[in-house]
Amino acid sequence: MGKYNVYLEIEGHQVRVGEIEGNSSSDARFTYSKEYIDEGIARPVSISLPIQGEAFSPENTEAFFDGLLPEGFMRRSIASNMHIDENDYLSILSRLGKECLGAIRIAEDDREEESRYEAISSKQVKELAAEGTARSTEVVIKTHLSLTGASGKVGLYFDENSSKWYLPCGLAPSTHIVKQSHIRLEGIVTNEQLSMLAASKCGIDIPESFIINMGKGNDSEVLFATKRYDRLIDESSPMIGALKRPYRIHQEDFAQALGIRSYDKYEADGNDYAVKMFEVLRKYAKRPLEDQLALWNRVVFNFVLGNTDAHIKNYSLLYEPDMRGITLAPAYDMISTVIYESSTKDMSFNIGGCKNVESIDEGRFIDFASRVGISEKVAMSNYHMILNRFETAIKESAEELKASGFVNAGNIAERILTARKKLL
Repeated sequence: MGKYNVYLEIEGHQVRVGEIEGNSSSDARFTYSKEYIDEGIARPVSISLPIQGEAFSPENTEAFFDGLLPEGFMRRSIASNMHIDENDYLSILSRLGKECLGAIRIAEDDREEESRYEAISSKQVKELAAEGTARSTEVVIKTHLSLTGASGKVGLYFDENSSKWYLPCGLAPSTHIVKQSHIRLEGIVTNEQLSMLAASKCGIDIPESFIINMGKGNDSEVLFATKRYDRLIDESSPMIGALKRPYRIHQEDFAQALGIRSYDKYEADGNDYAVKMFEVLRKYAKRPLEDQLALWNRVVFNFVLGNTDAHIKNYSLLYEPDMRGITLAPAYDMISTVIYESSTKDMSFNIGGCKNVESIDEGRFIDFASRVGISEKVAMSNYHMILNRFETAIKESAEELKASGFVNAGNIAERILTARKKLL
């Protein structure tokens, strides 16, 4: 029988909160430790895993912990490299679980590893941009890093003072998530940065992001870097060598919070994922009214942008460092998918009872507001605010990127705006 310790970093301290036990991934169960519960201040690692003395079911355990892992081709590549069945989430997590999204760490024993950062040369960064999933798989395995999503992602440390990149080793946290360009969707890095900048201009909270350009801006020469909102460096941060070590801040996506498995992240008919997300905010958020409006604005923006891949794992909750409060996390993974011929026309969850992006209109959003419990007057005022700002936001963001050398930003902006006219 396998047994894996689950740790949670709380205000900089590694706290053992429980263990996962099972003969395989199919029967593995998570249990909070008696010592953690008896402390009297125990906080759950997920809304879907409330504090209790009994073990959770294999289904509930899998929904949260498998939700920490990469998906799709990236997952298959990692599993193949490790000679592990890609469905054996527990074995993969035991190898990659030292640095996850949020503040969770998985370990088979209590041994502490040396934490250090290895400098990365410009040549290595360029290779990461050019070599696709094979190179990112190597980095993920070497750093024991688990990041959700289907694209090639790695976690790196960026020293803003020297503008140098480092590879986190041992238990050293990363500061940035770095994504490779998608081999099937041209210009996707520029697309994402353009979309994120426009979202900010429409009043949406986003993390700091930028394009790493290792050449002339071609897809094989660029990476998309996002500063991790679940990492914090301040004056009290300890040092690892000459670099400040970030504190880990816990987070979970809405699929994990709702106990929904990663491969069910796209809504099936009748599941009403959006309604459930708003219910979570009403019940658990520290600022429920503010966060519900922020979530509404993101749904509206993703619709106007034509982002049909805005599934529930692309919306998250951020915990306070002491785990006592929950807020809606900053927005991420915003791109216009409808500009690509291969993309689906169905949104990832229904809006007012409709998923087809070309059939959703203002009436659907009025119905949507009623379903999620937001005043029609307030909801539609925000709806029109985003629609009115969108075109200017896209054009201004494109000009900023063109001024930085990304000339294809103008073409992508035109394609986004052309697609928008067909939607509205």
